Amino acid sequence: MTGAGSCLSMLSLMIGSTMMDTQSPSTCIDQKAASLGDWRADVLTRMRVLIREADPDVVEQVKWVKPTNPSGVPVWEHAGIICTGEMYKACVKLTFASGADLNDAAGLFNAGLGGGTRRAIDIREGETIDAKAFKALFAEAVAYNCRKKGRSDD
Repeated sequence: MTGAGSCLSMLSLMIGSTMMDTQSPSTCIDQKAASLGDWRADVLTRMRVLIREADPDVVEQVKWVKPTNPSGVPVWEHAGIICTGEMYKACVKLTFASGADLNDAAGLFNAGLGGGTRRAIDIREGETIDAKAFKALFAEAVAYNCRKKGRSDD
């Protein structure tokens, strides 16, 4: 199986079985990025590197797979959802589940600012993100989730 459809098949099969020979969520995200074939793939790849640098224990998942979005939505979790990554024509959007509760000292959040819970970073073609500030924000989100779950070192 290859392509985004195989991720849908894999996730559908995993729901009710213990299929051993399936693609990992990371492989599905790699395929989704490769299928874009443009600047968004580069942005997503770079942000995934920064996410893993910020939290080596982060779990990369694919959620919300459905016929209208067969490759699903990349999700990064640690003691709960940290953020999601979505690719649109105009931007790559990283939405932090508890962004409103985080101290965004560097002002990275530039979307969803009016919401009560989530905040997002929209990255458009040609834009760069301050790597140090992003990793600090991601690490703060992990710490927030761990405190919320009552875990100090998760």
